[in-house]
Amino acid sequence: MLETISSGFRNARNFLSGQAMLTESNIEKALLEVRKSLLEADAHVDVIEQFLSQVKQKSLGKEVKTSFKKTKISPEQHFIKICQDELESLMGPSDASLSFSKPIGSIMMVGLQGSGKTTTTAKLAQYLKSKSHTPLLVAADIYRPAAVKQLEVLGEQLDTPVYSKPGVSPDELCKQAFEKARELNCDLLIFDTAGRLAIDEPLMRELESIKSLAKPDQILMVIDAMIGQDSVNTAREFNRRLEVDGFILTKLDGDARGGAALSIKSVTQKPIKFIGVGEKVGQLEEFRAEGLASRILDMGDIASLVKDFEQHVDKAQAEKDAERMLKGQFSLQDFLKQIRMIRKMGPLAGILEKLPGVGAMGAQLKNIDGEGQMKRIESMILSMTPRERKQPELILKQLSRRRRIALGSGRQESEVDALLKQFKAMKGMMQNMGKMPSLNPALSSKMSLPALSAKPRFSMPKLDLGRKDKRKRAKLARKKNKKR
Repeated sequence: MLETISSGFRNARNFLSGQAMLTESNIEKALLEVRKSLLEADAHVDVIEQFLSQVKQKSLGKEVKTSFKKTKISPEQHFIKICQDELESLMGPSDASLSFSKPIGSIMMVGLQGSGKTTTTAKLAQYLKSKSHTPLLVAADIYRPAAVKQLEVLGEQLDTPVYSKPGVSPDELCKQAFEKARELNCDLLIFDTAGRLAIDEPLMRELESIKSLAKPDQILMVIDAMIGQDSVNTAREFNRRLEVDGFILTKLDGDARGGAALSIKSVTQKPIKFIGVGEKVGQLEEFRAEGLASRILDMGDIASLVKDFEQHVDKAQAEKDAERMLKGQFSLQDFLKQIRMIRKMGPLAGILEKLPGVGAMGAQLKNIDGEGQMKRIESMILSMTPRERKQPELILKQLSRRRRIALGSGRQESEVDALLKQFKAMKGMMQNMGKMPSLNPALSSKMSLPALSAKPRFSMPKLDLGRKDKRKRAKLARKKNKKR
């Protein structure tokens, strides 16, 4: 995500890391790296010049203040801190608030065809349901053959009603939807309007007519973050004709260049409300300028990661599980439960990207087949008996068990061996963490001093970063089988 922009800031930081102080000369060279990446990301030229000018001006001859005292920091830290502040200023302030009329509020979704508008409409409905609203989806895109059906399928997944009526014009359909909302006791309408491959006059007149008849409380424009400056020009025209209230950026989980994210607020003076970070209906996040700026600068976004966990984890149950695991009571069934929880949160690469420093792995993150790897692990664990999940050592003792599990899951015996090694390493890690007073004060009083000072006897399992590693492991496994 946003690797194109991040690479420029990373190169600038690496260049300044060997400098004793910030000078006009080395700042110019660092900003040249940033300029290259911003241009490649297709950010708006005026926005780029404004950003670079502000960073340069604030980087020269100033001492950074903390909340306690003045302190000297390294040149690259000073530079990156200023970049972060300017990025937040450029994209913010963050404002995901939505206000609605009573008793029935309404949102009009607009955007070009292919931007992910219909899927985003469903995502927004899911988000608003979590805020105690009862939405009714309105299929106002009557031109694309599959649009109504797509919305109906998504509505069924969300257990949310969808209103459509053949032979009725989009503006009249949106107006009539209020009566249907009253009938179904819904307090919110979301209009999924038509899009085109490009802006045209008939489309804009139709949207203006819907706005005039239905009088939506909010007009949100869905923007494809992968198409850069073109999307900004489109947003400016939609805003001129309709006066949008905010934007939703989609496809930020893919190879987004990111120019739209940096430019759209500055060009239109309207906030980014949400960002789409995956294809699932639950993968819509409130936009946080500080979070996106932090990810661009490869400092992660722990706040967003914590929020993801809170949405998918039962806190009370998680605390019980954690205490049990720290005592060493960790089974393959627990391992399976953790994998399923991670899968709910979205692609593994997206989760890892929110950790500080991991964004620099860019190309390697793309090669991580997180979903596929977790499915393979899940299939192997599900092929085990309940007793084997509690006592994995039984599988190691009996070759027939290992062979049965491999056949049942469609995997190789070597993969079952690798899974058991991973599990053993993780279990060892949990036990050693349980001996650390800072992590488990409840257990620390029961541990002896030698146990607390003992060195861990495990290594973290390596991530599967590509096909080459798989081939090497398969080759080693074949050699072992020949020796047997």
